[in-house]
Amino acid sequence: MDDPKTLVSTDWLEAHLRDPDLRILDGSWFLPQMGIDAKAAYDEAHIPGARFFDIDEISDTRSELPHMAPPVEKFISRMRAMGVGDGHQVVVYDQKGIFSAPRVWWTFRLMGKTDIAVLDGGLPKWIAEGREVEDMPPVLRDRHITVQRQASLVKDVTQVAHASKLGDHEIIDARAHGRFIGADPEPRPGLRQGHIPGSKNVPWDSVLTDAGTMKSPEALRAVFEAAGVDLSKPAITTCGSGVSAALLAFALERIGHRDHAVYDGAWAEWGMFNDLRVATGEA
Repeated sequence: MDDPKTLVSTDWLEAHLRDPDLRILDGSWFLPQMGIDAKAAYDEAHIPGARFFDIDEISDTRSELPHMAPPVEKFISRMRAMGVGDGHQVVVYDQKGIFSAPRVWWTFRLMGKTDIAVLDGGLPKWIAEGREVEDMPPVLRDRHITVQRQASLVKDVTQVAHASKLGDHEIIDARAHGRFIGADPEPRPGLRQGHIPGSKNVPWDSVLTDAGTMKSPEALRAVFEAAGVDLSKPAITTCGSGVSAALLAFALERIGHRDHAVYDGAWAEWGMFNDLRVATGEA
């Protein structure tokens, strides 16, 4: 069930690989303590024609918080330089399987660009199937891009605090369960342990199969419901720094839940300020 606005298979991508208006992005990102250089890995092997989308650099670098959504002008500048623009079908993948690619998908959606899909299974599945990779940089030609920011797709700390107090949204946390309940330490120093009061826990890997592909819409719905998420409410997804939160937003989109937004500051922001309440234990 290939959908060029959400998720496409490796078969679909290979069939369209030489389409003139296809643009492929490697949107890989890893936690700093993992010690993996995503750009170096891209340089070594990537899907033919892929450009590297640097989540840390294509961000609001004026913010002290990690990889906050980029200003419109910066997004336009970077995409034009990468030769990505109006009329292009974009496919984004990552080197983990499906982890950070949905963050790029969400960033494009935030900018009003909907012709973008995540590659199911990412680079690991592509390589495991014996498909073509290369180490050559793509030929880049400037392309005009029109952007219309969709403010409803992102929430700030004040909006999330109101939602937590009023209970009028489902706040869904993608972090591992141990971090959510406050039993495990945060990977970023100086952050409190626990979760936003009233939030529910759907660990990011629970929306994936054992093979690293997206679960079916029916299975995704069951995952959210098992976590106690009321899918009739608007949703705000969160995580450690806004990357895996986008994966949950992507999963919600896959089940037809359209009223969702990402809390971009995520726990990197909420866990920093002592005047924001923190809950521990089960949801």
